Amino acid sequence: MTSDFADALASGRPLVLDGGMSNQLESAGHDLSDDLWSARLLAEDPEAVTEAHVAYFEAGADVATTASYQATFEGFARRGADRGRAAELMALSVESAREAARRARVDRRLWVAASAGPYGAMLADGSEYRGRYGLGIAELERFHRPRLEVLAAARPDVLALETVPDTDEAAALLRAVRGLGVPAWLSYTVAGDRARAGQPLEEAFTLAADAEEVIAVGVNCCHPDDVPGAVETAARVTGKTVVVYPNCGEAWNAEARSWEGRSSFDAGRVRQWRAAGARLIGGCCRVGPETIRSVATTLASA
Repeated sequence: MTSDFADALASGRPLVLDGGMSNQLESAGHDLSDDLWSARLLAEDPEAVTEAHVAYFEAGADVATTASYQATFEGFARRGADRGRAAELMALSVESAREAARRARVDRRLWVAASAGPYGAMLADGSEYRGRYGLGIAELERFHRPRLEVLAAARPDVLALETVPDTDEAAALLRAVRGLGVPAWLSYTVAGDRARAGQPLEEAFTLAADAEEVIAVGVNCCHPDDVPGAVETAARVTGKTVVVYPNCGEAWNAEARSWEGRSSFDAGRVRQWRAAGARLIGGCCRVGPETIRSVATTLASA
């Protein structure tokens, strides 16, 4: 699939992704302790979302990932929003990132990736780190397709199919993204050399090898130590551009709704990731603007 974003990847220059939306919003004083997470602010304070995107762009990110990870028709319905309003809020996530690109005081091309999180993100119980929800591929496709249609209609540069825990959900997403006219990347959350649900990464990445809509594959919201092997496998199996954006190295406690452990994200390691084949590089949860600034600086000098 050809697009300006695909052409930018083909140039060979690495693009810097942003970091965690939630930690940036929390650092600005927003309480995200509900099931909608950062998507709640699309309804209550969209300006805060835009400002978070601006912070990452001005720190050196080339790509903003929208606040739609946990934005679903089902999730918004639990908060009293009908389907029309939910669709408006999903589209607003893309416009907020576009507005941030207009405001950011930078002199380079900026891009918008519309985030589509896994089914487990809607459940808000940490099951995106386990997968295997008891649903078949067809059921998962029916869940994902309507919101992907809304996000694609808002015209992002790319769809970020992210934090995918297993091959069943990946297969559903690959079916759901067909014909939308917007390129996508597919990113698994992993533990070691396997997807969170236990499938070998070689098997997981093979699913995307022939998907025309998918222009990049990789991993996110994993430990930084898991990145090098995943990059090598993704590049070897698919021949596609590789995307990597691990979290800070802490672990999510779904019951306590908090992160535990210590940060081990070292911006210096992005040289290794780039050398292994990654071209879209950033951070996920608990990786903030200052770390992204260091990532951008490191890549620029590599």
